[in-house]
Amino acid sequence: MTSSSAYQRALDALDALHAEDPRRVEVEGQSLPKELWHAGRMSAWLERLEASPDELVRLAVRGQHLQRWEVPRDAYPEGRVGYLTWRRDQGQRAGETTAKLMREAGFDDEDAERVARMIRKQGLGRDAGTQAVEDCACLVFLESYFADFSRQVEREHLIRIVRKTWGKMSPQARELALGLPMSEEARGIVEAALGE
Repeated sequence: MTSSSAYQRALDALDALHAEDPRRVEVEGQSLPKELWHAGRMSAWLERLEASPDELVRLAVRGQHLQRWEVPRDAYPEGRVGYLTWRRDQGQRAGETTAKLMREAGFDDEDAERVARMIRKQGLGRDAGTQAVEDCACLVFLESYFADFSRQVEREHLIRIVRKTWGKMSPQARELALGLPMSEEARGIVEAALGE
């Protein structure tokens, strides 16, 4: 795919913000900003999901977690309502910031707003770009966070989470998810969630 200069400028601007994340992860002996690493995993999954995703979908996938560290989950009340409010607000912030960076890079308002809608997960199940963002987010969660998460959450609650996650994924993303390496315990949770 040949990238436009506006796309490259927007991508570079997103990654510059990702690189500001003070949290670090070790990847193959290298310390990386956690959010930059996460954005890279999102993009890698998109390449496996779609043969030739367009620039707008690529930018939405890359911007989905933008500056999440600035408003941590514990800044909101505990429980489902607090979590959903935090997640909605994070999507709104990431969408607005990504759209602003896109306009500064040379995209028009219509394209910038379309990407913001994808990041806010508007049109899930109806809009292919929004579905791609959701699929990548679910795959990154299952690949990179599920094992740790499963040790912190009670089994029945975890089964409900996996069932809800599965319900938001496309058939192609589900197929990729089933091919992920998992511990025996994690695989048992997934099988329980899908078997009920």
